[in-house]
Amino acid sequence: MRIICLGVLAAAFATTALAGGDTPAKERPRTPAMADNPFAAPSTLPFEFPAFDRIQDADYRAAFDAGMAEQLQQVAAIAHNPAEPTFENTIVALERSGRTLERVETTFSNLNACNTDPEMQRIDTDMAPRLTAQRDAIHLNPALWARVDALYRKRESLHLDPESLQLLTRYHTIFVRAGARLSAEQQARLKDLNKQISSLTTRFKQNLLKATADGAVVVDDVAQLDGLTPEQVGAAAEAAAARGLRGKWLIALQNTTNQPMLARLTNRSLRERIYKASTARGLGGATDNTAVIAELVRLRAERASLLGYPDHAAYELADESAGNPEAVRGMIAQVAPAALARARAEAADMQKVIDAEAGAAGTAPFTLQPWDWFYYAEKVRKARYDFDQAAVAPYFELDHVLKDGVFYAAHQLYGLNFRERHDLPVYHKDVRVFEVTDADGKPFALFLADYFARDNKQGGAWMTAYVNQSRLLQQKPVVANHLNIPKPQPGQPVLLTFDEVTTLFHEFGHAVHGMLSDVHYPLLSGTAVPRDFVEYPSQYNEMWAREPSVVAHYARHYQTGEPMPAELLAKVLAAQNFNQGYATLEYIEAALLDQAWHLITVAQAPSAQQVPAFERQALEASGLEYGPVPPRYHSTYFAHIFEGGYSAGYYAYLWSEVLARDTGQWFHSHGGLTRANGEVLRTRVLARGRSEDPQLLFREFYGRAPEIGPLLEYRGLAGAGGDASGVANSR
Repeated sequence: MRIICLGVLAAAFATTALAGGDTPAKERPRTPAMADNPFAAPSTLPFEFPAFDRIQDADYRAAFDAGMAEQLQQVAAIAHNPAEPTFENTIVALERSGRTLERVETTFSNLNACNTDPEMQRIDTDMAPRLTAQRDAIHLNPALWARVDALYRKRESLHLDPESLQLLTRYHTIFVRAGARLSAEQQARLKDLNKQISSLTTRFKQNLLKATADGAVVVDDVAQLDGLTPEQVGAAAEAAAARGLRGKWLIALQNTTNQPMLARLTNRSLRERIYKASTARGLGGATDNTAVIAELVRLRAERASLLGYPDHAAYELADESAGNPEAVRGMIAQVAPAALARARAEAADMQKVIDAEAGAAGTAPFTLQPWDWFYYAEKVRKARYDFDQAAVAPYFELDHVLKDGVFYAAHQLYGLNFRERHDLPVYHKDVRVFEVTDADGKPFALFLADYFARDNKQGGAWMTAYVNQSRLLQQKPVVANHLNIPKPQPGQPVLLTFDEVTTLFHEFGHAVHGMLSDVHYPLLSGTAVPRDFVEYPSQYNEMWAREPSVVAHYARHYQTGEPMPAELLAKVLAAQNFNQGYATLEYIEAALLDQAWHLITVAQAPSAQQVPAFERQALEASGLEYGPVPPRYHSTYFAHIFEGGYSAGYYAYLWSEVLARDTGQWFHSHGGLTRANGEVLRTRVLARGRSEDPQLLFREFYGRAPEIGPLLEYRGLAGAGGDASGVANSR
């Protein structure tokens, strides 16, 4: 299972609520600083593609100031409109407001995640509480709330079309959840809480970025890198050279607890060193995140109580498909026993290898540790399926996988075609831009691919949008995918692991969700769906990474162009359920840790010093703590929940995967990779955004309630202690 970081995407959800429409230039507040500002007007490039070549750090503050002033003026005009509130003069007007702010905030937040610098981080620190106050000023505006509430109360008499009714309902929900019904005194406290929370999440993010960069492991002797491929050794040398460390090798850290290089390094002490560098991030020193976490969970708990909820988890889940923490725990309980049982069995297989090697060498055996897992898992995999990942890598070259795999599947399913464009400016030389045309040949989206790791780029992989589709605003989507693949030395191929191949397909599933959107209102566009639904299209799209016909199309040797031998391909596909106990358990541990942090009250919030102990106790209480399998993220670098918009929502990947695997079963029972099947999913789910309740969209597509059995089968966990008869709960 691939876990991604959608922090940028989640942040976009928060701002989309007040994005929309355009304002004629003559009506836009201008200052001398805005005269030539690239955010002063919509980009004139195709699809309103950002003019990255014109954007400088010095442009942001002026654009934020002007955009915020413009939005408040527009909102004031809506709130104090002397005419009776109507859907058009209130709700649609809100959709059209704040266009300048949307442009600068979207571009800034995206670039701050993938191409930041010290000045951008200073701007982020300064702007985070101001933007939070801006949203509060709108959502807690009593005159505006009165108009929204009045329309909602008489919604049945308005005779709105279904999408417009959904839009009105969403606005009403957003205002209520933002505190519109609180007293003036309560709202004042809420505003203060929101500002503090915003500042803390920004501090967590910046601490983590620096801690991850600082935690990279420098290797002085290339002999210690034994086991890595020449390409991986070259990438480590390239990473070291980028930091001025000539003659050395650098192992940069990925966002997760365990690190990809541990699967190949034969030097056990180096494996341990890398693992411990990963788990030490955010613990002590200048990048310590324990105090941030302690204060953040306390403030979130207080805010939830103020809004009438027992805890932050209850507050967050009330607006998700799950509905409440009990449903989340119920879902996890259906999978956890099978995951733990399978992980223990996997560990036992590895311990046998360790013991056998020690006996053959005449040395004392050791007990399997977390930094040993992937190394010995690879040995077991090789013995069981008779292939080495190094033999597979030459068939997974990035460009082949992208064009002949990811793009190929999208063409077969939806009729999409991709043409690379070199005439549009990019923010980094490694970024590629593709124009996407529909089956009728008409261009309808732009896709940015930013796949290589950089020190100034957040960890993980994610999708985001620079422009969201909207018929109201006559906008077509501009979306981007981001990965953190180590960049090889010049002239060397980019050879992927199968996990990276799967991630490529996963993130493109998000991109397709954004690109195929066909809704009227921006608030309901594309990926603006609940977190436990937004991962559904991406996890469904993963299935094509291992579909035999698709793999055969992209798995070609980067030098000869020869397809992967059928025997090797069969082994690769047969091995895909291998190590799923570990993959599932590490995820579930993190999901339960997230719930534990957000089920506490203010009185239960730990001090900074107690943060590590709280985590240990939470894992022990879950009954799933198992030494060789740490949680996918420890708290101090758990970006999803402490800065990425997934607080109390990390379970979403599992919830969504139930839908994804049910969808995979539907495809296979209806003939597989065909345009007809793709069109059904496109029209009933992917194009609909949040124009209808997402759970209803799924039921209309699938024909019945979601079932957990296909997920257990897909992960190879059926019969391993799980409950394959369970059905995913939903409100």
